Amino acid sequence: MSSQHAPTIPTDRYGAPAPWRRRALLSGVVALVVAFLGWLVWTTVVHAAPPVDSDLISFDVVDEHTAVAVVHVELADDAVDPSCLLRAYAEDHSVVGELSFTPEPGDGERIEQTIRTERRATSVESVGCTAEGQSRPR
Repeated sequence: MSSQHAPTIPTDRYGAPAPWRRRALLSGVVALVVAFLGWLVWTTVVHAAPPVDSDLISFDVVDEHTAVAVVHVELADDAVDPSCLLRAYAEDHSVVGELSFTPEPGDGERIEQTIRTERRATSVESVGCTAEGQSRPR
């Protein structure tokens, strides 16, 4: 049986690789991984606790031009300029009413809002709430 050997580069002809190159590459890869993990932890912490968070609890279509929504809103103590958006939809899925409101810290967690509609609504959606520094509604 013959054993196979990996081909070797003749160092007398081409020279030996510099020993610092492998250490530099390894150090660069480690620095990149550490930077990525730092960014991942920072992103997770920042987005895990938004300044304002909301959920639609219930809605009721009162008449042809009115729908009432109950929204659960949680405001952080440092929330600046919070704003929430509700949308009412008709049977054909078109938007028939919208309401933007500002929750106040003293409002409590359950907020009831009346949405005026141009015709009868069949559903209400809480688009979500945002505050300064919060790009996506929650």
